[in-house]
Amino acid sequence: MSSASRPKLCGAIFDAPKKKTQLTKLEEQISDPDFWNQPEKSQKVMQDRKRLEESIANDSRIAGLNSDLETLFELAREGEDVAADLEREMKSFRHQLDELETTMLLSGENAARSAIVTIHPGAGGTESQDWAEMLLRMYLRWAERHGFETAVTDRLEGEGAGIKSATFEVNGENVYGMLQSEIGVHRLVRISPFDANARRHTSFASVFVYPQIDDDINIDIKPEDLKIDVFRASGAGGQHVNRTESAVRFTHLPTGIVVQCQNERSQHKNRASAMKQLRAKLYEFEMEKKRAEQDKLESSKLAINFGSQIRNYVLAPYRLVKDLRTRLAVGDVDRVLDGDIDDLIHAWLVWFRTGRTAGDSGADEPAD
Repeated sequence: MSSASRPKLCGAIFDAPKKKTQLTKLEEQISDPDFWNQPEKSQKVMQDRKRLEESIANDSRIAGLNSDLETLFELAREGEDVAADLEREMKSFRHQLDELETTMLLSGENAARSAIVTIHPGAGGTESQDWAEMLLRMYLRWAERHGFETAVTDRLEGEGAGIKSATFEVNGENVYGMLQSEIGVHRLVRISPFDANARRHTSFASVFVYPQIDDDINIDIKPEDLKIDVFRASGAGGQHVNRTESAVRFTHLPTGIVVQCQNERSQHKNRASAMKQLRAKLYEFEMEKKRAEQDKLESSKLAINFGSQIRNYVLAPYRLVKDLRTRLAVGDVDRVLDGDIDDLIHAWLVWFRTGRTAGDSGADEPAD
């Protein structure tokens, strides 16, 4: 097919000419001397510019890969040995398309926002607390892989090992849209490192994700509705124990919502972080009240035990991670636990946008 007759797939997907026109108009706004006089408006314009620039860059990147592949196919037709090059370029092309499809699948008014994540172990003491800490590490590693900034705002150490709870922020574009896939109960099956008889144990932990709410969204929090407690931050002991009352706990009396932060040594910083968490949870609380039908957010708040999990992580007697909603199974468990969960997130986005067909019950997984 000649270049004149070949369809311009990239431009069709990203509409690059239109986005370049939009970018030019934004650049004209930014060059206005009065542009920075309205900080909130200017910040939104700068975010829009960044999104347009990334979309245009993606179009150029896909077009370049497409051109490289066409050249390699032409060389192959001429008898050149380019099999290794083709395999490498096809893998890169597939990776780029998967990333772009993930972005395009995101939906909802809060999908582009940063996120606040909470993790709680289920019943089972040290086993579940250790599993909760493994999940915390998995998500922090995932964020690190993507270059997202993270901040652990509250962490309550477990007795002996693991954590009793953790709350952390993940700051970046589309974080909430992607991490919605993780809301629910996660089940681990393994030979327990805490069992002297090396028996197989099943542990549970729940994950919940809230969108971070911008300051320009009006969440009215009256001072008289807040109960504020300050206390000494807990830690592993010794030098890690804060000797001043820098930790902060907010209780919103009308709703009963409780948030706390003890990560910072400064009480002022802990207050600011706790207020951010409270705004996010109040926003979600109000959104839930307005929903006419119960959606996935409510259905995910299940008991942290058998029958309620969204995903199984099996380390014994075989090794497999299986999402019970999408049916996607990944054999490299270590890679997943090290933060490579993009395939699981992508599969969930496809499943969520295309009808949400019921997944397996998980009955094929081993019990204790």
